[in-house]
Amino acid sequence: MAILEVQGIEKSFGTCKVLQNIDFSLEKGEVIAIIGSSGSGKTTLLRCLNFLERPDQGRIIVNNEVIFDAADPSTQRESEVRKKRLHFGLVFQSFNLFPQYTVLKNVTLAAELLAKEHPNFKQKKKDILKDIQERGKSLLYQVGLSDKLDYYPHMISGGQQQRVAIARALALEPDILCFDEPTSALDPELTGEVLKVIRNLADRNTTMIIVTHEMDFARDVADRVLFMDDGVIVEQGSPQEVFENPKEERTKQFLMRYKKD
Repeated sequence: MAILEVQGIEKSFGTCKVLQNIDFSLEKGEVIAIIGSSGSGKTTLLRCLNFLERPDQGRIIVNNEVIFDAADPSTQRESEVRKKRLHFGLVFQSFNLFPQYTVLKNVTLAAELLAKEHPNFKQKKKDILKDIQERGKSLLYQVGLSDKLDYYPHMISGGQQQRVAIARALALEPDILCFDEPTSALDPELTGEVLKVIRNLADRNTTMIIVTHEMDFARDVADRVLFMDDGVIVEQGSPQEVFENPKEERTKQFLMRYKKD
């Protein structure tokens, strides 16, 4: 059963159509890599899934629940947006860490703020915050940063900052973890350490959507590859199908340009 169904998503900015009739589904534990040239709509699609942008048309369904329907205003209430975002963890191109907080605090902050809304928070504050701290430490251990808990962002490398961002995205236990070109802001020598963490997550059957220009990585890690161009999904299939035997001419041309680069 699909954990995510995206049906007919469209998005325009003024007269520019950025997404056109986007349809795909995602199974629990599946990894989808989205590839395509800059400007093809990949980032906008992730932003729509995370409600950073509102689609003009279409539906988003998570765990059989319609969480967005462009034709149903009741699914678009601003008061519900934060709750719906919890289905998706998003790791941005830039790290977006809070410079005034330690590595551990960056990971635990959102969970701590949400915990304050729990009806029993005052009575169980000490235990709840302790559990959040322990989970934060566990996540930082998972991404190889257990020795950096008390460091501040400016004290660690870009690759380490992106690993903190991954731990932060995992902290709220999202149904789906989304990556928007997570290595694009990194020097080549730091890219490998971030990709290694994502590989480990894939090995743990983490459900993920990864927008990436790292074609070898997409080939090795993804269960399915979506190629986007000009706001549409041109082709999708297994990595072997898309990379070794693409059916669409636009896919072939894109992959040829990648091989030349």
